[in-house]
Amino acid sequence: MLKEFKEFAMKGNLIDIAVGFVMGAAFKEVVTAFTGGIVSPLVGLIFNSDFKDLRYKLQDGTVSDAGETVGEVFLEYGTFLTNVIDFIIVAFVMFMVVKGVNKMKKKEEPAPEAPKGPTQEELLADIRDLLKKQ
Repeated sequence: MLKEFKEFAMKGNLIDIAVGFVMGAAFKEVVTAFTGGIVSPLVGLIFNSDFKDLRYKLQDGTVSDAGETVGEVFLEYGTFLTNVIDFIIVAFVMFMVVKGVNKMKKKEEPAPEAPKGPTQEELLADIRDLLKKQ
């Protein structure tokens, strides 16, 4: 069982998937930084606020004895939109990577055709003729 697991774990496809997963996680961080540092401020200019801080108040809170407002409930759609933009960027880049890899892959040559010979009917006819001669 251990030997089978070792063979499974050392297959090229599994190693490729693991490397791709790690690289994808690292790439996600780059995209998150890009979205948070570049895209969100540019979109924030349109809304005249920080994009990540866009939210809708669902419930008002109460003021505590310390002067802090507690119990407020917000629908934070700015954070959601930022994550959607992150996903779209990652999905597009992965699409372009897969497209590029597929283009670089060597096109498989078609398998050579089997040599032509007598058909099954011709062979059966020859056998029949040989049996008639006997």
